[in-house]
Amino acid sequence: MRLHNIGYLMREGGKNVVRNRLMSFACIGVLVACMLLIGGAAMVALNVNAMINFVEDQNELVVYLEEWATPEDVAVFDITLDGIPNIAHYTFVSRHESLEWLIAENEELYLDLLGDENPLLDMYIISVANLEQMSQTVTQLEDMRVVERVNYAGDVATILVTVRQAVAYSGMIVVGILIVVSLVIISNNIKLTIYARRKEINIMKYVGATDAFIRMPFLVEGIIIGLTSAVAAFLILGFGYTYLLAWLGEEFGGLVGPLFERAVDFWDISRYVFGAFAGLGVFIGIVGSTSFVKRYLKV
Repeated sequence: MRLHNIGYLMREGGKNVVRNRLMSFACIGVLVACMLLIGGAAMVALNVNAMINFVEDQNELVVYLEEWATPEDVAVFDITLDGIPNIAHYTFVSRHESLEWLIAENEELYLDLLGDENPLLDMYIISVANLEQMSQTVTQLEDMRVVERVNYAGDVATILVTVRQAVAYSGMIVVGILIVVSLVIISNNIKLTIYARRKEINIMKYVGATDAFIRMPFLVEGIIIGLTSAVAAFLILGFGYTYLLAWLGEEFGGLVGPLFERAVDFWDISRYVFGAFAGLGVFIGIVGSTSFVKRYLKV
């Protein structure tokens, strides 16, 4: 196909969008609505996961060392902790530091514990990298000779892991269902558009136009509709999500402020969102605009 023919067919595809503006507008409207549903479901899943990660960061375990542990034992234990992959970071708190903190909280009650009467133990406050491996990490620590006991909220860790997995799986299922629904709805809209122009396709075929020549304007039309829908859905989702997040922060920030601070910033992931919308829009536009033309090329 010659270059000037390609230019002509691309212009024709653009004109077709204008000529059939009612059907084009209907296709764009439906596609935008479907993209907003998919994008909204994805943003909810991302935010829930971010907030679960925040709660995970607060879920720490406390390792108490044996009363006889010496500074040399502590130094060796530091090296051991550095070699456990699932430990993200740790803080050593000596028995003296713990006692000073207790006295600062209630001097009258704990002042008598100063000196040799200090019954507290040296301890480590540890954060793990992966809650799913929490029990294995605790077992590793408990098996060490210098460790007296390990305290951790095992039930909370299990619940958080279960919730995160449920959110991930349900999010993928919801997004997958919405994509399938979008394809069905948009395909039906494009099918109606092409059916209304079947006579135009037949006439072009009768006068000797090749299949590629006939398909090209529909291909361009589908791409234009897909990209227009992607841009519209991206802007609506971006500004709508930002406004909603700001409003929720003003209304409920005092109650769950730290959680809102961990909310996903749309503009940080905007390039990925737009890429997904553009890819989905172009894919649906191309598939819908070309596959349904095929049946009318056989004359």
